[in-house]
Amino acid sequence: MDTSAQLTTAAAQLAELGHPTRLGIFRVLVRAGCQGAPVGDIQQILDIPNSTLSHHLSRMSKVGLMEQRREGRTLYCVLQFSTVETLLGFLYAECCLGLPTTQSTVTASECCAT
Repeated sequence: MDTSAQLTTAAAQLAELGHPTRLGIFRVLVRAGCQGAPVGDIQQILDIPNSTLSHHLSRMSKVGLMEQRREGRTLYCVLQFSTVETLLGFLYAECCLGLPTTQSTVTASECCAT
């Protein structure tokens, strides 16, 4: 994927996470891990109506942040950790490389060490 497409994808994903409810869903799904969380549990934890939750889940799914799977009568939401890792990698890819007009010889670990 070229840089322009990566930028567009990252912007769309970050825009979806920029909403308090979707960020709350994201945090619940991070805690749930790879097994995911039942929609009913997410609704109960965040105390939001089912129709509202459905809207937010659809938006997150549309940008690839999560998927849903059905097991019997239960619908699970599963965070797409590989997508999140790609997004974070894109955000950090040029850490400490310097501005385009300069060249830095400092590594990311040296630059960001506390």
